[in-house]
Amino acid sequence: MVIGAAVVLFIASFLDLYSYSGFGGDISRNAWDNLGTGLGTYMGAVIGAVLIVVNRCLPQPRKIAGLDLGAAGTAFAVLAAWTLLWTLIDLDGVDAGAGLVLGFIAALVLSAAAIATPLLPALQAPLMPAPKPVAPQPYGAQPPGGYGYPGAQPQQPYGAQPQPGQPFGQQPPAPQTAQPAPAPQQPAGDFSPFWFAVPVARPLFAEDGSAAPIAELAPGTWYLAVEQRGAALVAQTQDGRRGVLQDTSGIQRG
Repeated sequence: MVIGAAVVLFIASFLDLYSYSGFGGDISRNAWDNLGTGLGTYMGAVIGAVLIVVNRCLPQPRKIAGLDLGAAGTAFAVLAAWTLLWTLIDLDGVDAGAGLVLGFIAALVLSAAAIATPLLPALQAPLMPAPKPVAPQPYGAQPPGGYGYPGAQPQQPYGAQPQPGQPFGQQPPAPQTAQPAPAPQQPAGDFSPFWFAVPVARPLFAEDGSAAPIAELAPGTWYLAVEQRGAALVAQTQDGRRGVLQDTSGIQRG
């Protein structure tokens, strides 16, 4: 609706804004005969529509000088509809042209769609799907209980030979040592660290339970889950920071 109304407004700016009878016959003017009307009213509404659409296409709302792009675009549309309404009412002896009538209708539809979008859930669907994170390389699959970036190749000890029948890229069994292995912190099979990606940007909170986020997980980037706490995950960013991801819905495991 917003894009369609903006296209109609652009076309209407070239049609007759008003007409009147003079000494030389019928005289008509369009919006571009007065730059204040063409650029300030008609193109102002078109710019507002562009801001609304751009704001909806972004993964998260953006602000310029502290103003939300969607709110600024809505203000442009409402101002254009208000100006065209009073232009229609106060024609003062001239006849309204098709450009004025069509422009007012398009500006009214644009304003109504912009205002109704945050109020109606059916109009809040994203215009573009969220970017999907890059899939991990097949040969870099991490075995249960392992730890490493998806696609990273574990290094074999110098001089070690792969065992017969061992798939390419899989780490050979660790050699037996005389020292006993340290006791695992969690029971075997209870939780294994894994890599994951989020579908949309989500905050990462501190492990001490404070409400202020310490980082934001972005789509298209892999993060390491090192612990599970109920429905939440303790995640580690690539720069080494750890925090609690409370919203784990829709995550993609590596």
